[in-house]
Amino acid sequence: MLNKVEEYIKRNGLLNKERLYILAVSGGADSVALLMAMTRLGYSVCVAHCNFHLRGEESDRDERFVTDLCKKMGVECHLAHFDTKAYAELHKVSIEMAARDLRYNYFEQLRRDLNAEGICVAHHKNDNVETVLINLLRGTGIHGMTGIHPVRGKIIRPLLCVSRDEIESWLKAEGQDYVTDSTNMVNDVMRNKVRNIVLPMLKEIAPNAVENILTMQQQMTEAEAVYDAKISEDLDRMLKDGGTSINIDDLLTTPSPQCTLYEWLKNYGFSPATIRQIATRLDRPSGKCWESEGHTLFKDRDSLVLSEKKEEMKPFVVPEDGTYALADGRKLRVKISDKVEISRDSSLATLDAAKVRFPLTLRHIANGDRFIPFGMKGSKLVSDYLTDIKMPVSDKMRQLVVTDADNNIIWLVGLRTSNQCAIDKDTKTMITITITNK
Repeated sequence: MLNKVEEYIKRNGLLNKERLYILAVSGGADSVALLMAMTRLGYSVCVAHCNFHLRGEESDRDERFVTDLCKKMGVECHLAHFDTKAYAELHKVSIEMAARDLRYNYFEQLRRDLNAEGICVAHHKNDNVETVLINLLRGTGIHGMTGIHPVRGKIIRPLLCVSRDEIESWLKAEGQDYVTDSTNMVNDVMRNKVRNIVLPMLKEIAPNAVENILTMQQQMTEAEAVYDAKISEDLDRMLKDGGTSINIDDLLTTPSPQCTLYEWLKNYGFSPATIRQIATRLDRPSGKCWESEGHTLFKDRDSLVLSEKKEEMKPFVVPEDGTYALADGRKLRVKISDKVEISRDSSLATLDAAKVRFPLTLRHIANGDRFIPFGMKGSKLVSDYLTDIKMPVSDKMRQLVVTDADNNIIWLVGLRTSNQCAIDKDTKTMITITITNK
C-alpha cells in the first residue's frame, strides 16, 4: 500500500518533502493510515485533531487515542474543541455542516500560523464513490460526476488511490489499532445511507461496482477538462461589458447554450433550475428578468445583461429648498432664484417655481408612472419613454424621478423635465434641481 500511495503522490505532484503538512487525524482507520503512511514515506508532518463534543465520552476517547498515538510516534499534535451544536444553531446549519465549517476553518488558520504548505485529509476510493453517488442523487452536472479531486486549494488527499479494505488490511498487518465512530453506523444522513445500504447493494448486483464507478469518474474528469476549455473559450469570446452581458445570437451558436449559461451564471447565485428556465425562454420579449439573491439577469433586446442588486433607495422627501445628503453619499440641491434661465444641461432641472408645490420626493420609477416630457402636450408612460431612448433594461430599474406634492413627475432625473412646470414668458422665479457627487 505504501508503494501505491508514494507513486500516487509523485504522479500527481501532491507533496514536497521540504515543506510541512498538517494531517487531519480523527483516530479512525483512514486518518491513522494517513499518519502512518506520511511518516513512513519521510514527510514533515504535524497532526490536528478536532473534538466536536457530539458523542460524549466517545469524543474524549478519540482525543486521548490521537494524543497518545502522536506521543508514541513523536509527532506534534494540535487540539481544538468546539461547541458544534451552538454553532449550528447560531448559523442555522446542520450539525454536519457546522462540524465541516469549524474543522476546515480551524485547519486553514493553523496552516497559516505554522506556515504549512497544505492540509492532508484521509479520503480514499470509497469516499470518492460515495461522493459521486450522492452528487448523482442530488442531480449533479458534469463537475459533480468527477467526485473528489486529489487537490482542492490547500486540501490534499494522498489516499485517494486506495480503498477502505486496503487501509484496514494494512493496519491489521502492521498491528495498528484505531477507533470507530459509532455514528458512522447510524443511517441518519445521506452519506451513511449510501455507505451502509446503497453500496453493499450495488456490490451484490455488480461485484466490481466500486472500481467501475471510479473508472467512470476518471473518464468524467478527462471529459471535464475538455468541457471547461471549450466553455471558457466561448465565454471569453462572447462576454461583453466586463463579463456582464452576452449576445443571444452568439450564445445560440454554442454546442449547448444551457451549459454555457450555467458556467457563466452559477457564480452569481443562479440555481440550475433557474438557468434551465432562462435557456428555454431566450425568445421572450425585452424586459424579461430572472433573479438570484444578489443579481438580476435582464433580457435587453438581443442580449442578456447581468446586474448586481443594490439596496433600493427609499423615497427621499424634500420639504423645502436647500442642500440634502443622500444615503449613497451624493448631494441633492434644490434652489429657488429670481434669475430665470432655461438650462440645456440634462443633469440640471430648471422649473417654473409657481408651478411646483412642495414637498418634493426623489424616488425610483414605479409601474404606471406617466409624465409630460418637455416640449410635448400629451402624457407618456415613463417606461415607454425610456424604451424610446433605448435605455438598457438594467438602467431602467435604477432610474430616478422627482415628484411634487401632487405626485406629478416634474423631472426624469438626468434626462428630461416635465412640460407641466416648464419655464415660459410669465415665469418670475425658478427652481433649480441637481444631484451631484460632491
